[in-house]
Amino acid sequence: MKDLVTINEIAKLANVSRTTVSRVLNNSGYVSDEARARVLKVIEETGYVPSHQAKSLRTKQTKVVGVILPKISTGTSSRVVMGMDEVFSERGYQILLANTNLQREKEIEFLNLLKSRRVDGIILLATNIDEKLVKEIENIDIPFVAVGQEIPHCSYVVHDDYNAAKTITNKLIEKGRKHIAFIGVYESDYAVGVLRKRGYIDALKEHDLAIEPSLIAVCDFKLESGYKAMEEIMMNAPVFPDGVFAATHRLAIGAMQYLKEKNVKIPDEISVASIGDSDLSKIYSPALTTIDYEYEEAGRKAAEILLRQIEEKNKEQQKITLGYRLIERDSI
Repeated sequence: MKDLVTINEIAKLANVSRTTVSRVLNNSGYVSDEARARVLKVIEETGYVPSHQAKSLRTKQTKVVGVILPKISTGTSSRVVMGMDEVFSERGYQILLANTNLQREKEIEFLNLLKSRRVDGIILLATNIDEKLVKEIENIDIPFVAVGQEIPHCSYVVHDDYNAAKTITNKLIEKGRKHIAFIGVYESDYAVGVLRKRGYIDALKEHDLAIEPSLIAVCDFKLESGYKAMEEIMMNAPVFPDGVFAATHRLAIGAMQYLKEKNVKIPDEISVASIGDSDLSKIYSPALTTIDYEYEEAGRKAAEILLRQIEEKNKEQQKITLGYRLIERDSI
């Protein structure tokens, strides 16, 4: 019966107006306790379920937001989404996740798909930003927020990658390391590939330490890539590195695995540090010194910005840079 009952029939059975039923369903406007009780009783007896599709047509809102992730299985993505969900759940919104699995063409595909699904807004956990993606984002006519990368003419929430990289490199220098290797990622990822490398280089310069190209390796984000990058550095560098800064914790763990297999003692012979904390960073031996970002807070901030755009029609660009925390463990 629940699929056949309409608001008009609820109103007739409860002997109230259609407006009164609507106010009860939406918990808005004045309704006497007696009338509210009659409406709720009829709803319970009939098993009436409001049509969300009809409601969305009236309000022009679906109460659904799309979130595009680079890789759904990573701890980083899950922590960001957890933060978002805290905010969205409180306001009655649902999250529709889209996983690109690090395939760049999927980002544009999902942007268009989510638009066609009439979501109220989109949050993109951005990695590689190119002109094609920027142009696509500029043409989006619904609320949009980026997380992790600065995108022109858009609201975004980012981490302080440059200063975080300087901080971790300075910590290695503080420990007396003078030949510090860097394992980074490709520069198509501006935040991780460019800013973290720049922070590393500037820290060395400020301490009058040489920039040694043979101590720098670039690869993708995989753990095994960190292993191979460390192998490349150890085989080709004319000087033995006494420190390693890896741009991500997975690259650092891969590098440490290679060093352990070659019986290089950590931290006695070489110190290792990274950006991005995880459960693996804590339980690996030796435990990894790293920079921890406020990933949950990034999700919360992005959700708050998007809701202001959706509910308050606030189109002012919000640009937020979050802080970080150095966690010193056994690897240095």
